[in-house]
Amino acid sequence: MGKIEDRLAELDVVLPPPVVTPPGVVLPFAFVHVVDNRAMISGHAPQTSDGSLAGPFGKLGTDLTVEQGYVSARLVGLSILGSLQRELGTLDRVHGWVKALGMVNADADFTDHPAVINGFSDLILEVFGPDVGVHSRSAVGMASLPWSIPVEIEAEVVVR
Repeated sequence: MGKIEDRLAELDVVLPPPVVTPPGVVLPFAFVHVVDNRAMISGHAPQTSDGSLAGPFGKLGTDLTVEQGYVSARLVGLSILGSLQRELGTLDRVHGWVKALGMVNADADFTDHPAVINGFSDLILEVFGPDVGVHSRSAVGMASLPWSIPVEIEAEVVVR
C-alpha cells in the first residue's frame, strides 16, 4: 500500500467499487482520463460500499438539509478517489489537486452550495494534506442532476 492508502486506513475509510448504474444505463466515457501529467475526472455521484448510488435523493433546500448534502459530497469524494486509485494504481501518484466543480441539485431559493461541497473539499484536504490537497473550486446549483442525486463533482489532478 502507498502513503495515501495508509492514510485512508488510518481514517478507517474504504473506497467504493466501480459504480453500479441503474438498469439500462450506459455510460460511454472514462471516469478518469489521463493525458500527460493530468487526470481529468468525470462527474461522480455518491456511492454506497457496494457501488450503487447512495441516497438520500432529491433537492437541497426542499428534500435535504445542508448536512445531508455535505455527507453526499464526501461520498462523492470517496467515489472519485476509488476511480483514481483504479486508474492510477495508487493514489500516491496524485501530485496535486487542481480544480473541482461541485454541482448541487438545489431548489431555486437554496444558496448554501459552498457548505455542501465542503464535504468534498474537507475530505481531500484530510486525506492529502494542505500541500497536495489544496485546490480551486466552484460550487453551483443545478435545476436537476441524474437520477435525483443531490451532488455531482468533477475534478482535475496533476499526476506523476
